[in-house]
Amino acid sequence: MVNMDKENDEVDLEVTDEEQQMKKEDSEIIDIEEETGDKLKKLRDKLAHCEKEKKQILEDSQRAKADFLNARKRLEEERVRDRAYYRKQHVMEMLPLCDSFQMAMSNTEVWEKADKVWRTGIEGINNQLLKILESYGVESINPKGEHFNPHRHEAIGTENVEDEKMKDVILSVVQSGYEMTHGTDTEVIRPARVITGTFNE
Repeated sequence: MVNMDKENDEVDLEVTDEEQQMKKEDSEIIDIEEETGDKLKKLRDKLAHCEKEKKQILEDSQRAKADFLNARKRLEEERVRDRAYYRKQHVMEMLPLCDSFQMAMSNTEVWEKADKVWRTGIEGINNQLLKILESYGVESINPKGEHFNPHRHEAIGTENVEDEKMKDVILSVVQSGYEMTHGTDTEVIRPARVITGTFNE
């Protein structure tokens, strides 16, 4: 009988040891789960932070690219404007030379008296000048017979006309005007100086 009790005590001890071992293992598992949970939370937080940084870097990169493209476009537009401006300035410097040729050749009486070879040379030089202007997209404005347009003509005098229909019509051109084409735009760079008709009833 004593032996039975001893056996029972040993079994109880073994069970208790097993229970303690299981509790210890359970505790270790809980610790591992908590530790793993903490690591997972930290990893999730880190991943969320990285995603946020990635999104910010992508936005900054796209903004920088857009700024670069806009700056390049503005620079190209400025270059086009500058080229047009300097071309116009160059043409404006040549216009007095055109005026001189026109004045020399407009006095028919004096022009006809000049040596024919000399006249041919002057006409040749004038034609070269006009071809240069044409290569710059420049055309002369000679509006004789047209109605006066303040955007294209500059009235420097008037003459009385008997026909009312001739009122504000350009009777003569004192100085040719010039217009210049830039791409699809045409700009009057110097208005024609004209005499217009005036009608008094």
